[in-house]
Amino acid sequence: MYRIFLLLSLVLLLPFFVGCQSDLEALPEDAVILAFGDDYTYGTGAEEGAGYPAVLERLIDRKVVYAGVAGETTAEGLERLPEVLAGVRPDMVILCHGGADMRQGLKAKKLVSNLEAMIRLIKDADAEVLLIAVPPPGHFLQPAAFYSEISRKMDVPIEINALTNVLSREKLTTEETYPNAEGYALLAKAISKRLKTTQLR
Repeated sequence: MYRIFLLLSLVLLLPFFVGCQSDLEALPEDAVILAFGDDYTYGTGAEEGAGYPAVLERLIDRKVVYAGVAGETTAEGLERLPEVLAGVRPDMVILCHGGADMRQGLKAKKLVSNLEAMIRLIKDADAEVLLIAVPPPGHFLQPAAFYSEISRKMDVPIEINALTNVLSREKLTTEETYPNAEGYALLAKAISKRLKTTQLR
């Protein structure tokens, strides 16, 4: 009887879990992907051309437009985003932002509000969104909890651990705790794996 109850419970809960996946729609070969963000998108810590967008472009064989600005806050990114979207007209945006806010000790509430506003702008531009969770600075790195909350609220997929996994390994980071070239390559591979399982065709 218990097994029957457990089975029925799983069947009833299945639609809930499926609905929470927020899987990305398939991207054709001529799709344009916009990598938008702050230092982690800019490639701080590695030489030019060694950031994750350049590596990702080679891995997925899709055009990846790099639009990262070192030290940019989410407020500044929100102001910059409309012009970038209009110029690039992407099919998908990889949004990795908020690290500069946390490094500068800015309020999390405003950070969240800015990220949600960015996602609305991206959706209004008819582009898919992949949100990259960023950990706050510290010795015991964990993705900031509000990224998952944003993902659920805005119904967008999230890559929750990829950046944290890189920043948690000393050999993959610089003294300033930014990824080095090897770290960015690993980040690109994690994003590539996510896209190849849910997105590319």
